[in-house]
Amino acid sequence: MKNTNLKSVIAAMLVLATSCNEPETIVTDIVHTDGSITRKIEMKSSEKKFRISEVQVPYDSTWSVRDSVEINNKGDTIRVRRAEKFFRDADEINKDFRSDSSYNKNISRSVSFRRKFKWFHTEYRFAEQIDKKMQDGYPVSDFLNSAELSWFYSPDNVKESDKNGPDSLRYKALEDSVNKNTNRWTTRNFISEWINEFAALTNEGGKKGLPADTLKKHEDEFVKLVEHLDDKFDSLWKNGLILKEMIGEENAKKYENEADSAMDVVTSRVFVDFNEYTQKILMPGKVTETNGFVDQNNTLLWPVKSDFFLTQPYIMQAESKVPNRWAWVVSGLFLVFVVTGIIIKQKGKG
Repeated sequence: MKNTNLKSVIAAMLVLATSCNEPETIVTDIVHTDGSITRKIEMKSSEKKFRISEVQVPYDSTWSVRDSVEINNKGDTIRVRRAEKFFRDADEINKDFRSDSSYNKNISRSVSFRRKFKWFHTEYRFAEQIDKKMQDGYPVSDFLNSAELSWFYSPDNVKESDKNGPDSLRYKALEDSVNKNTNRWTTRNFISEWINEFAALTNEGGKKGLPADTLKKHEDEFVKLVEHLDDKFDSLWKNGLILKEMIGEENAKKYENEADSAMDVVTSRVFVDFNEYTQKILMPGKVTETNGFVDQNNTLLWPVKSDFFLTQPYIMQAESKVPNRWAWVVSGLFLVFVVTGIIIKQKGKG
């Protein structure tokens, strides 16, 4: 079998993949009542240049770009690039995503806008979605409780503040628990994806191969092998011994190439080479519902990391409402007109 092995791949997946040239980036969408959006990007880096192939979100020559040099709170000199563009609607942003040439071009992103008139107020909903990368993975909520989920999705600065605060021991224990359970989640996801891909390859081209539901019966067993064999797993996989244990010696020999090909396919699908950033949204009116966090400036924000859209779409959404003052005026005038009419009618009867 090939040198590619599941244990090594999973170990690589658990290491945060970052580029040394990755700028610290904040994307802000300012949503207007007519559905237009002003999109701003702020990038900070110690590098002299901002290469489009290294930044996290797409922008081009049609954007208004301003560069500056600043000193951060550590006294270091940093380069700052601020880019801004007005989009008439969400579709124009989606067009930019479809022609994305940024570092994260291989992920599928889209935005949506909805407006609903309700007489006394108008409701607005804006969302940015990143499509999931895996086909057969498990929701992270299957492995984390509510407190762990909250920690998992929290911004890094919030985590650091909690770990350095008065209740630091509790938060450090929580972080350890999240790391342990997300490792289990990652292992289970990879195995599930590999099983389905492997089954599909054995049945490719009209061949009668191994059904996925039969292989699924070995999933728990395979998980235990990955979690407990440690360094021995590599050699056992390479020698074909684990595959023999799962599907028998005859099938292991027959489908050796498919097993390794499935490994290659799943590796490319699951190992997301992604540069993270922060997303902010400014809504018109009063925010009524959101799944985001609120920063010190009362702005909605979401950290954007590859783990968040591994097995489920990552949706950053906010809803708000704006009062229709003219509706209140019209309703008030109508009420005055009705009351006046009733009074006049009553006087006429008298």
